[in-house]
Amino acid sequence: MVEEILWPDGAPGALGEAVLDTPALSCHVAEAGSGCGIIVCPGGGYRILASDHEGLQVARALNRIGITAFVLRYRVGTRYGTDISLLDGLRAVRFVRHYAEKWAIKRIGILGFSAGGHLAVSVGTHVDERDREATDSIDCESCRPDFLVPVYAVTNGIKRGRKADEYTAADTNVSANTPPTFLVHTHEDRIVSPAQSVLFYEAMLNAGAQCELHIYGYGEHGVGLAIGDPEVSEWFNAMRSWLRRSGFLSEKPRVAVRGTLAIDGSVPGMAWVTFVPNDPSAPTARVKFGRAENGAFSIDAHHGPTEGSHRVIVHHISEQHPHVATGVYTLEDAVRYETAIDIRKSKNIKLRVTSSQTTS
Repeated sequence: MVEEILWPDGAPGALGEAVLDTPALSCHVAEAGSGCGIIVCPGGGYRILASDHEGLQVARALNRIGITAFVLRYRVGTRYGTDISLLDGLRAVRFVRHYAEKWAIKRIGILGFSAGGHLAVSVGTHVDERDREATDSIDCESCRPDFLVPVYAVTNGIKRGRKADEYTAADTNVSANTPPTFLVHTHEDRIVSPAQSVLFYEAMLNAGAQCELHIYGYGEHGVGLAIGDPEVSEWFNAMRSWLRRSGFLSEKPRVAVRGTLAIDGSVPGMAWVTFVPNDPSAPTARVKFGRAENGAFSIDAHHGPTEGSHRVIVHHISEQHPHVATGVYTLEDAVRYETAIDIRKSKNIKLRVTSSQTTS
């Protein structure tokens, strides 16, 4: 672990030179990195930093899945207002981006818990991407993260009804340019209502920005990784799946694909085709279609598979076409087929599977 001081010559607005006046990043480099880095913002109500279970332990978990982590020590009250905390968050993104080559990362996200989650969404909805008149080369970098992960975050202090002057509204600043966001909350949270995550999700939905929301039915505020809760702790694996699906864990380019499917020589009534890359960091791609399309399918480049070798899994889920109101069954159960393909560039794919390729 290496500590990097965000402003080696002294932070703007600093009221002293002690640790509490010196924002910094502790850097935890993944041994087999995916090219992805995440800045971690511990929570603590903008008064303290819960740096163990919402900081170092999160960094260790990220390292285990190939993500380089940077735990942010940002300035907090009562000495500093949240405008100074935001200044530290913006500088952290610029700092990591400036030295990204040193850590072999190309995609930078910010993850935060509670007040740290508010800091994350505040950074993510900040309008100015760079200070074009800055003399400091770090400040010339973009402060826009590539993605956000707010965990039981405050997103609007006014609507929360507490500390509105500290927890400035982030949901009202959401636009189509807001980074893709993965939101986590628990239904039983009595400190920060899950409605705060819903606010941000609805703003992202209305803006047409990519977002995913998970609200777990059980679990109090401040659980961190929730390592003692087998269900709520699944949020971390769900986040990894979202990062993979969104393409943040792989540098491979995605391509558009189109093709046709026949099962035992016939077009199925309804089926899924799923491209599962052999590279575990590359995103999956899938499409559902059927006889209405005469067995033809297409996936655009934004949602498509990457180049390289894939398992292709076909699920035949219905022979009904068109659908009817009788409730009749056309299959005993969904039938699964599997084959392999190597995708190198955008092209037409003819999938012809037979009963001999059925898998359980």
